Amino acid sequence: MIRSFPGGRLLLVVLCLQGAFAIGIAAALGSGTDVSREAVVVLVSLAASLIVVTFFVALKGIRDNHAERSRARSAYALIETVAETSQEWLWAVDAEGTFLFSSRASKALLGYDPAELVGQPCQMVLDLEDLASARRSVAAAMDSHGSGWDGVVMVCRHRNGAPVWMEASGRARPAGTGFEGTSRPLPPQSARELLKQRITDQVEATLRGRVILTAFQPIYRLPDREIIGVEALARFPSEDGKGAEHWFNEANTVGLGGELEFVALEAALNAAGRLPAGLYVALNLSPQTCLDPRLPGLLEKAALREDRIVLELTENLAVAEYAPLTAALAPLRRRGLRLAIDDAGSGYASMRHILQLRPDIIKLDRALIAGIDHDPARQALGAAMVDFAKQIGATIIAEGIENPEELAAVTALGMNAGQGYFLGRPTIRPADWQAWRHVPRNDSDETAHTR
Repeated sequence: MIRSFPGGRLLLVVLCLQGAFAIGIAAALGSGTDVSREAVVVLVSLAASLIVVTFFVALKGIRDNHAERSRARSAYALIETVAETSQEWLWAVDAEGTFLFSSRASKALLGYDPAELVGQPCQMVLDLEDLASARRSVAAAMDSHGSGWDGVVMVCRHRNGAPVWMEASGRARPAGTGFEGTSRPLPPQSARELLKQRITDQVEATLRGRVILTAFQPIYRLPDREIIGVEALARFPSEDGKGAEHWFNEANTVGLGGELEFVALEAALNAAGRLPAGLYVALNLSPQTCLDPRLPGLLEKAALREDRIVLELTENLAVAEYAPLTAALAPLRRRGLRLAIDDAGSGYASMRHILQLRPDIIKLDRALIAGIDHDPARQALGAAMVDFAKQIGATIIAEGIENPEELAAVTALGMNAGQGYFLGRPTIRPADWQAWRHVPRNDSDETAHTR
């Protein structure tokens, strides 16, 4: 304990000398040797001096120890203040990626209190794909700079699901026990540029690899429930499980939406060659892609006859000028290609498409079909759409049929065809496509549900 404060070693030496003098005096007095009075006085004075020195040395050590403790408390308080008030997020994780510490900035930046993060895996705020990318970036930075890294960009996930672009700096914890560091949000402009580049890279990789799959969902004629066609649906193999709508929306933000549509269209036309010969194929396209001069050539090269092709307009945004779109579609429609308007009933734009383009097929949105069996308002609107379609020479397809009651209701209203999970789910398996040629008429609800 003596060595545990400043001056402890000197105090130990002094105490040892004091003890030696005390032993010497006792030995001299007890030995019977003739010791002069003056010698005893000198020894006693020396011992007293040593006691005084010992006292002051001990006092200095206590003061130094108190000062050191005070400095340590001040430093710890400063660290706490930084952790509590800094706009940067301070964090530490163990070797398995479990949070050991999180500063209060995590609440403002990510929506999580520190107590909610500590003990949880870092995947709580990092997608697996982003985590793998961050680990690769950190490993590369550490190869160049030793045990630490600086300025590695990573994408965290806010509690509400929104991406948070951050720049992280840190270092390895002792003995390979994990990592610790700080992260700060990137300026909005930098984040937008990085996001745009990231989306561009992902979409371009998909375009180069031609990895888009096609699922077909059957469309049944009502009321006999014979399969008359299919809708082609793009499927993107990815670890994050994000759907086609997300991919197309992302591609549109970087000006690659049309390119991605063409790759998906090419994949669907190639897959359609394995469908039963009597089925038509509905291909989802935006109005902008319909204006692309490459479209007629691509359709002409397809293995499908044009009377088996339906172009299904998927955009629910208003079209600024219908004349160019009508002119682009006219020669295709003269050769037998049909036009469908998707999501009818979901908004004003789709109804304007119907009025301006006079489609062959009107597909009623799931929002109108859901609960139509017990909702008089939906039934009235559905009946009006059936009558309207007859007036313009179009057929009606009810989308999103999910139970026998909805199927019975749309059939009773006179809708021409139906599509939905109750009738048949989308599938990428050619064996399922081939089985559709053998679907019997008037099959039971139970049989249709399992298909």
